[in-house]
Amino acid sequence: MQGFRVILCAIIFVVTGCEPDPIGVPYSPFEDEIVRHKGYTLEYSEEHEQARWVAYELTEVEVNGPVERTDNFRIDPSVSTGSSAPSDYSHSGFDRGHLAPAADMKLLKDYMDESFYMSNISPQVPSFNRGVWKRLENYVRAVAIRYQSVNVVTGPIFLPSDSTIGLNGVTVPSYFYKVLLVMHDHNIMAIGFILPNQDGRETLEIYATSVDAVEEMTGLDFFVEMPDRTEDKIESSFDYTKWMVLGNSHALENE
Repeated sequence: MQGFRVILCAIIFVVTGCEPDPIGVPYSPFEDEIVRHKGYTLEYSEEHEQARWVAYELTEVEVNGPVERTDNFRIDPSVSTGSSAPSDYSHSGFDRGHLAPAADMKLLKDYMDESFYMSNISPQVPSFNRGVWKRLENYVRAVAIRYQSVNVVTGPIFLPSDSTIGLNGVTVPSYFYKVLLVMHDHNIMAIGFILPNQDGRETLEIYATSVDAVEEMTGLDFFVEMPDRTEDKIESSFDYTKWMVLGNSHALENE
């Protein structure tokens, strides 16, 4: 089955130039613009000038891709209303934080280039972006290696009190989330992470939560294409012990 999926994905990519939507693409009540790039799919919020969610599948092969990081931040030409600009972040005190990390887009040059579109960027506190968020990104890559593949949905969580930066009025999110889905050896499991946009020294387990909890905070509905019974089961609870990669819950956290 997995081999068939790889072949099907390759056919779609050759015909359309884009990967098919990942399994985790959520249902959104916000009706913002959906933008499909080769390496990931996103919903762009004109109100907040960033993605509400970015979804992609990360495979073991992609984790070990050969493409080097480019740091070519630029406006996303695919956003019809116009995306935020790199200058919005200048002298703001916030990092241009990736939602889909550049290190997850190493398979092809096009993937890497797309990861620096400003539609994939969100204002992050520097110590958060370079600290606990980076540790979580490393952890996701370890999961992809352990299970050969993981579906990822990630994005910001906004509160009414959030401030903005730049001429385009980019919202500074109070929180960020990741939702992970693994289908391996006929087993399906999912987990969520919710992290405040601030310096975080705790272990990743502290931020782990159910997918239902992420849905409640974001207003999104994940895994809607699954049978209701399966969706309810994997979203309502989680067992962090099943997500210990390399036999260690702290794996890669200090890399």
